[in-house]
Amino acid sequence: MPCAWNIVAPPRPPGPRARLLSLAAAVGVALAAAPAAETFADDPAELEQLEVTAQRLPRDLLETPAALSVVDALDAGQGRQHLQLDESLNRVPGVYLQNRYNFAQNVRLSVRGFGARAPFGIRGVRVLVDEIPETTPDGQSQVDMIDLLSVQRIEVLRGPNSALYGNATGGVVNIATASGATAPGLALSAMTGSYGFRRGAAQAGGVQGPWDWHVSAWQMDYDGYRQQSRARKSLLRSKVSYDFSDRNRLTGVFTYLDAPTSQDPGGLTADQVAADRRQPNLFSARFDAGQEVEQWRLGLVWDSTLAHGGQLRTRAFYTQRDFVQQLPFPGASIVGFDREFYGTGVQYTHDVTVGGRRLSYTAGLDAEQQRDDRDRFRREFDASFGPRVLDQVERAGFIAAYTQGDLALTERLTATAGARFDRIRFRIDDRFQAEGLDLSGRRNFSETSVTGGLSYALAPSHQVYAVAATAFETPTFTEFANPTGSAGFNPDLAPQEATSVELGLRGRQSRLQYEAAVHLTRVRNELTPFQLEGSADERIFFRNAGRTRRNGAELGLRWQATDTLSLAGSYTWSDFDYRRFEDAQGRRFDGNRLPGIPRQTLFGELAWRDDQGRFAIVDVFSAGSVYTDNANLTEVGGYAVINLRAGLNSAWHGWEVETFVALNNATDREIFSNIRINDANGRFYEPAPGRNWFAGISVRPPLGGRQARR
Repeated sequence: MPCAWNIVAPPRPPGPRARLLSLAAAVGVALAAAPAAETFADDPAELEQLEVTAQRLPRDLLETPAALSVVDALDAGQGRQHLQLDESLNRVPGVYLQNRYNFAQNVRLSVRGFGARAPFGIRGVRVLVDEIPETTPDGQSQVDMIDLLSVQRIEVLRGPNSALYGNATGGVVNIATASGATAPGLALSAMTGSYGFRRGAAQAGGVQGPWDWHVSAWQMDYDGYRQQSRARKSLLRSKVSYDFSDRNRLTGVFTYLDAPTSQDPGGLTADQVAADRRQPNLFSARFDAGQEVEQWRLGLVWDSTLAHGGQLRTRAFYTQRDFVQQLPFPGASIVGFDREFYGTGVQYTHDVTVGGRRLSYTAGLDAEQQRDDRDRFRREFDASFGPRVLDQVERAGFIAAYTQGDLALTERLTATAGARFDRIRFRIDDRFQAEGLDLSGRRNFSETSVTGGLSYALAPSHQVYAVAATAFETPTFTEFANPTGSAGFNPDLAPQEATSVELGLRGRQSRLQYEAAVHLTRVRNELTPFQLEGSADERIFFRNAGRTRRNGAELGLRWQATDTLSLAGSYTWSDFDYRRFEDAQGRRFDGNRLPGIPRQTLFGELAWRDDQGRFAIVDVFSAGSVYTDNANLTEVGGYAVINLRAGLNSAWHGWEVETFVALNNATDREIFSNIRINDANGRFYEPAPGRNWFAGISVRPPLGGRQARR
């Protein structure tokens, strides 16, 4: 069978600047040719306002001056395996995800290329669940505690948005989970599938007087496609709201995660892939590489409508995470930490009239703290345990103030502007003090981020916007690691800074909904991963590249062709390269493409759903080639994957029964779930499964309710 990923090293073609200009011109022509408002005859029955909150200022989606996409409950949940977020987010333009099958490293999410550098977890993207951050003050996001079975809606805001949330250059992922009102009744479900996949789940919710409650619990076991990739994970989530009056509501969310087994099969060389795709990295098997995680969080959100009409939201949360990991290489490869992460925030939103013009604005304060008690130990080649090599307490925290507003200049033209000031502090207390040397230290940053733009209503439900923004992103504690191998900070590492301009168009006409955007982003001090050459220790460190350039275009479409048949699609074009970058060895990479990011991605879906709960869905995701390293010496060819899902609802003694079956990678393509960037030993490749299946059943007693599109 031919391999869908071709491991080759062709010469790099010149950057297609003309293509970006053509796309921008096409948007401009569309705007110039757009008919006047009275020409449109939107069917009110087909149009429904959708309020979005990812920009912190509540707006209707069609009036939002930003590249923002929404994934609803049906697209996120119907017939899904719920392994990782990529199942829901692959349809969003500008978003690229990898690493679904390595639970030790977690899914890697990048938005407009920001986050692609991460060896594990998520960087450069702010993640929130029910208004509570999954992103720590140092900028790292972990999404293993998100209850994917309870997701009701996901908002993805693309582009630099530090003026809203600080310390992120890629964007925001804002997730809302089920409540008693949106998912009432009891539901019991079970799933099974290829490679030992099993999950059992129970969910219940309801509304009783002023109370709204929802509880979800499940356990997943997965043997994995590759050797040394087994995972076991249990999660409990509860959300309870109480209405003190029609103006005041308190919501509490508690989540508990126990993941005692998340093995790491590691990366392979091209020769190892050719010999046996399912084998683990040698040291992964020898060391039993993987991680153990236990985490819990309590979050409280108070919403109040004040007498004069303003909205006040206050939130507070506390998170504790215990973590131990064996990395797949000898050396300082055993990592453990106990983390405390807590914070609070207050936000005020109001609509007023200024000089006869409507002004909608929000202002707020955020304060968060993180404390990691971190150890690191050696593991020798023969798998024996070595001494402790690091013992330090890491603290990060910030306090920030922000404001943003929309001013209606005319009936159609609206100006938007915002700003945020962040004061961020990093501190390391070295308790190891190798050879009596205390490497404790501090790094402090003060950053101001701004955004501004205009939006114009071409017609009812059709809008064009232009926006410019700045953003910053500090290194995380992991990225601050000193390449000398000692404790403390890498003194040469600085935050990366981004400036972006964007032109976009979105709208809805009868059964068609569309969005399009072109963007140009310039980044200074891009954070770039590397490994020490000639060292058996495969730890990843970071350096600043001089400057990078990101030009891109994004398109998203959804067409409800009939009452039962719909089509959805998205396309992303990414021309991302180094403008000026010389590494420590004096090698220059000017003009090279940024590794790990395909130039083009395409998603398409054809779905049939009837009013009886039956469905049949086929989707295809295609990605172009990527480079594995800064030098662009090795290119991994593109691929396309087809997935199928089908299900039906039936009744049994008054119980509602939903069954479904799915086939992933239906054409059995040989692809990779992850590419490890700049691996000094050439272990770039993590193979993904070929054709694989899963099936499930869900039952609801007579009082249960069928999930609806929301």
